[in-house]
Amino acid sequence: MWLEILLTSVLGFAIYWFISRDKEETLPLEDGWWGPDTRPTGREDESIHPFKVETSDEEIHDLHQRIDKFRFTPPLEDSCFHYGFNSNYLKKVISYWRNEFDWKKQVEILNRYPHFKTKIEGLDIHFIHVKPPQLPAGRTPKPLLMVHGWPGSFYEFYKIIPLLTDPKNHGLSDEHVFEVICPSIPGYGFSEASSKKGFNSVATARIFYKLMLRLGFQEFYIQGGDWGALICTNMAQLVPSHVKGLHLNMALVLSNFSTLTLLLGRRFGRFLGYTERDVELLYPVKEKVFYSLMRESGYMHIQCTKPDTVGSALNDSPVGLAAYILEKFSTWTNTEFRYLEDGGLERKFSLDDLLTNVMLYWTTATIVSSQRFYKENLGQGWMTQKHERMKVAMDFSWKVTKAIPRGWSWTWHSSSVILSSSLPFIRV
Repeated sequence: MWLEILLTSVLGFAIYWFISRDKEETLPLEDGWWGPDTRPTGREDESIHPFKVETSDEEIHDLHQRIDKFRFTPPLEDSCFHYGFNSNYLKKVISYWRNEFDWKKQVEILNRYPHFKTKIEGLDIHFIHVKPPQLPAGRTPKPLLMVHGWPGSFYEFYKIIPLLTDPKNHGLSDEHVFEVICPSIPGYGFSEASSKKGFNSVATARIFYKLMLRLGFQEFYIQGGDWGALICTNMAQLVPSHVKGLHLNMALVLSNFSTLTLLLGRRFGRFLGYTERDVELLYPVKEKVFYSLMRESGYMHIQCTKPDTVGSALNDSPVGLAAYILEKFSTWTNTEFRYLEDGGLERKFSLDDLLTNVMLYWTTATIVSSQRFYKENLGQGWMTQKHERMKVAMDFSWKVTKAIPRGWSWTWHSSSVILSSSLPFIRV
């Protein structure tokens, strides 16, 4: 017992010494040009234009023709979602898509919030900008940038936006009212894809920072999940004095010490800050971490190496695209859903919401460019980029009281303020 305490104390001191000696630093802001050809000599057009999602009968007819030509492959008996998207359930999904899904209605829903485009570093950047319908007297809203990931879209945030911009009418405290900006990552949905190699999360972070400045915000809050988490982290590393608060619903820890504590956690967990729930989820490591990563990361290896190959097939087949994307919504919601023939998809989502997200990839033909983001960020190897070895430190001055909207919590870490939410995004 005493030996364990001594060893843990020595280990803890070594970790503290190693971490505390790091100096706070920022990423260089730099500049870029990702449009076609060379950068023009003149000043870039900084105007912001309204944008509207549109469709046509021809677009829908083409989709239906492709769905009708789908070649069905029977699943193995009792395979559920272990081999990927179960084709028996896929038949139900595409039948609904072909015969009941109303894309024109969903386009109207997408246009419920104001859409805009603006040119930054040679790319047309799409975003929605939602202002509060009303504010308490003498109050100003807090600007909040929300960034999606793959295989998501700006549509992920549609159900939570009213709770942020109009909390009082949704049974929440109106002490904190937000003005919400949700951009599409370049190469996703309605944001133009880069014409050049090397467009990674840091370049995206810089573009989104420029977007916030263009909208008139010198200081703002940011939220990100999946790739959005990395992009928002990079924003805090680039311009910490402009970021007043950072919330991540997928926090990445990239360090040798995190691996070390993982290996020691089962024996010394209580000394390393592990809860009983942490231990339950992580151990045995071989089955719950290593095997799980091997089983679920095949898509990542493909997209980190040869994204255009599989992307060409997905861009040509709406059924293949839906199966590829929706399988992730099943497994990433709950890994146990792979034991179900329907993947548990409709336990958390409606088919309308799921297919609307798929349509944002299909109608814009952006599955290839969205997958390239993996190669640009992960294709150069592990821990090879400066931001992967940097801390996040931000200045903040917002005094948080206990009157926080239900479902939200605030915590301080170092010189940053972190916002956590249990409120429902589309992906739960």
